Amino acid sequence: MSTQSVQKTRKPFAIALLVVIVWFGITGIFGPLFGKLSSVQENNNSSFLPKGAEATKAADVIATFSGKDSFNFPTLILFEGTTTPETFAAINAHMSTVGGLTLDGTASKISDFLAPGQQITVFPSQDGKAILANIPLDGNAISKTLSNDKPVLPEVVATLRADIKPVAEAIGLTHYVTGPGGLLGDLFSAFGTLDSSLLLTTLGVVAIILILVYRSPILWIIPLLSSLFALSTAGGIVYLLAKKNIIDVDGQSQGILSVLVIGAATDYALLLIARYREELHLHENRFDAMKSAYKGVWEPILASGSTVAISLLILLFSQLTNTAGLGPIGAIGIVCSMITILTLLPALLLIFGRWIFWPRRPLFDGDDHVMSGPWSKLANGIGRNPRKAWVVTGSVLLLFAFASTTLKADGIGTVDTFTGNPESVVGQKLLVTHFPGGEGDPTQIVVAVDKIDAVTAAVKSGPGVTEILPLVDPMTKVLKVVNNKAILNLTLDKAPDSVEAGNDIPKIRELAHAADASSLVGGTSAVYFDVRTANNQDNKTIIPIILLVITIILGLLLRSILSAIVLLGTVLLSYFATLGVCALVFNHIFGFAGGDNSFPLFA
Repeated sequence: MSTQSVQKTRKPFAIALLVVIVWFGITGIFGPLFGKLSSVQENNNSSFLPKGAEATKAADVIATFSGKDSFNFPTLILFEGTTTPETFAAINAHMSTVGGLTLDGTASKISDFLAPGQQITVFPSQDGKAILANIPLDGNAISKTLSNDKPVLPEVVATLRADIKPVAEAIGLTHYVTGPGGLLGDLFSAFGTLDSSLLLTTLGVVAIILILVYRSPILWIIPLLSSLFALSTAGGIVYLLAKKNIIDVDGQSQGILSVLVIGAATDYALLLIARYREELHLHENRFDAMKSAYKGVWEPILASGSTVAISLLILLFSQLTNTAGLGPIGAIGIVCSMITILTLLPALLLIFGRWIFWPRRPLFDGDDHVMSGPWSKLANGIGRNPRKAWVVTGSVLLLFAFASTTLKADGIGTVDTFTGNPESVVGQKLLVTHFPGGEGDPTQIVVAVDKIDAVTAAVKSGPGVTEILPLVDPMTKVLKVVNNKAILNLTLDKAPDSVEAGNDIPKIRELAHAADASSLVGGTSAVYFDVRTANNQDNKTIIPIILLVITIILGLLLRSILSAIVLLGTVLLSYFATLGVCALVFNHIFGFAGGDNSFPLFA
């Protein structure tokens, strides 16, 4: 190589090396923060509702009854087996001590997270085969993290299980930590496990695809490494925003972030690497090849990524804060993917040179390899007979689109969100065989004091209502009144977080409002119903807005309204075909009970 060639190569090589060093520094800052992202997750549905939702208004009033900004979030312990007065006494005595249990070696105790003004209660079932302990946790307090940065609720659930096990075994009873606290604790833990499993699965699938595409044992590492840099950076930024309460993060949005970033970064990388490989056949100097390849791909990557990022930001119009939070979370992920692939990936490819493509190293032979191979043959075939191509593919997609009508996405209870059977799910299923499904987690109605009797009489005939009791002071047993308001606790015969219990809420509200126009119906079942209602409204408003924005962006990029409309048609056909494939897989392969009604929006 001549001195001039060496000098021509040395400067861009140094720049590429500097880019890589900078990216290692960026990842060194944001990577550890990404590892903490699960600690700022908020998985409680009630915190996602808009201020105008009736369940939110009810929760705000109910919080005044404790004198603090809190709400009761019960964790239930079900003891099952042959019960006697002695076993009941033993359990009752032990439950009075659980408040002193410390959490995961920290100074925090379970008593620090109990709802103000509430007591741990124990009561037997009427069939004499079960005992239920209700631990009223403070819904706001358990959403925080411990001093070791671990989320509170899963640690409370784990501590209770470890403590109760020897007690239950000693008296010959089986035990289950369940109810809203147990279910959400297991769901929280599942999301932590899911995030790791989902990330590893995504990386594995992408690695296999890259190996098959490149047929190289080495090259696939470069785009995959770049996508991990993008994910670490995006995750770290999201953590900082969530820590400052600027956006809400739940387990679902964290999982989506991982898949979105790795998928998008890999997609952009495929385009850049393919173009770079072509240019290596036409340029002796790899830096000249990259310069030419870069000119051909940066605009499509920027246009594609910007369209996706802008579309994601439309989620900010969602009524639910977790869905609204997914907008900037996803947009941050897409932007980080674009920046990484347009900076780090070219730098890595330039540093390693042609040998990274081994064993199929692209030679400087002037041969246009774009016009050979199976993909070029496929493209030529479509070009020769485009009508046949679009009729066949369109028919297949249309067939799948018809299957979208069978998609069960009208809501799902917490129990059905698990694909396995953790302790809380088993316990919840057993609980309804001994107690009313809503035992320990009542639907709560805020009423005017002088309307208590009227509302009670009206609601007692409501669907699923098994018991109505006014809230009293646990010490004096006197009706608790705040600002001339009282609370009626309704026990429903269905699990409070089930779709069926939520379906009872509209009628209960109708009856309560007829007796007291100022009444507010809240509680777990009401929260789930209001979340489903908000999701349905989002589907009706946000999806059309996204499609409109995509059409406008495509029109501006293509400078053709007709082309934009045609592309929009393909997007819609692909969308409904995707829903149809999901319906077939969910219903007939996985056998899922149903799906969340936010699924069409996320798809």
